[in-house]
Amino acid sequence: MRPLTEEETSTFFEKLTKYIGDSISLLLDRQDGAYCFRLHKERVYYVSEELMKKAGNIGRPNLLSFGTCFGKFTKTRKFRLQVTALDYLAPYAKYKVWLKPAAEQQFLYGHNVLKSGLGRITEGTQQYQGVVVYSMSDVPLGFGVAAKSTEACRHADPMMPVVFHQADIGEYIRHEDTLT
Repeated sequence: MRPLTEEETSTFFEKLTKYIGDSISLLLDRQDGAYCFRLHKERVYYVSEELMKKAGNIGRPNLLSFGTCFGKFTKTRKFRLQVTALDYLAPYAKYKVWLKPAAEQQFLYGHNVLKSGLGRITEGTQQYQGVVVYSMSDVPLGFGVAAKSTEACRHADPMMPVVFHQADIGEYIRHEDTLT
């Protein structure tokens, strides 16, 4: 467990900024104490400073996990958000997409969102902007990247993808047998 390097911090914060904008400071300075991001085995964890100090007493080979995993760095040093960060990022999301009930299941199976399944989209969403995907009852379902801007979605064909799938809450079930 160690602090992120300058390069890792830059890459990580760029990814978070795509989804929550400048609200990163709200994640770090919370009313219930100070929080920080730490790297362990190529995964970035969001952890309270109190828990981080306690985890420091455990040897690196014996430490499996601590805090909440926000994502991991790939071998090419790109950062990939994981669905475990959804509960922390959803309240601060700048751009949101709501799905019709018929499209929720398709998204939870790992498919892109088509125009026909789009319920609502935040005004001003740009193409390739990170979005948090919600059900019509405001339950966060996962992350995506806007394939089209808000304006382009209005005139798109019903079978065109409007959100590219990144991560969703259905991953737990789909990958259950590979977690052993």
